[in-house]
Amino acid sequence: MKFRTMALLLSVALLAPAADQVFTGVITDTMCGTDHQSMKISPDDKCIRDCAKAGSGVKFALQDGKNIYKLSDQATPAQFAGRKVRVSGTLFPKTGIIDVKRIEPVK
Repeated sequence: MKFRTMALLLSVALLAPAADQVFTGVITDTMCGTDHQSMKISPDDKCIRDCAKAGSGVKFALQDGKNIYKLSDQATPAQFAGRKVRVSGTLFPKTGIIDVKRIEPVK
């Protein structure tokens, strides 16, 4: 009986969604990251939007100074391209993707 109870509690804990986290950084794209000069498209926000629209696996991302995280929401970040933002969501460490709940500008 104890084994069943422990197994049930463990399975519930594993299925429970992780708590949302808050990440602060700059909206960029997965191709250029922090350096948009090589594309010769300026300003940076235009480069970010153009690269993300081009497809070929390029996505909007959040660059926090150390890491670049892909974002699950690929519509909202366009309006914040090149700007510092706060992203609320859940990070999936194995894939480096943030399941975005909210994006808001940092003033």
